[in-house]
Amino acid sequence: MAQFIAIVRRNYDRFTEADFTKDLLEAEAEQVRVLYAKGVFRRMWGHTSPAGAVILLEADSREAAETELHTLPLYQKQMLEIELLTLGPYRGFGPRN
Repeated sequence: MAQFIAIVRRNYDRFTEADFTKDLLEAEAEQVRVLYAKGVFRRMWGHTSPAGAVILLEADSREAAETELHTLPLYQKQMLEIELLTLGPYRGFGPRN
């Protein structure tokens, strides 16, 4: 199982704040709850630079992580931009010769 960080931002180049309706945001939140219950989303934080989220997720591969992220309703409507980072061990904590 690999870990990833997804940096998710609303696509304000194509959509206005008003386009992010209560119903769309509730559908998004429901899918996030589904992915959390599945153990895919492990932690999640909101941010305002611009509006979006940072998600720590686990999946068998980068492709599997992308597949799960692509189930988000706002992504399916092209209302989100997602940058996916693959995590690995920090070399500074390893043995020193």
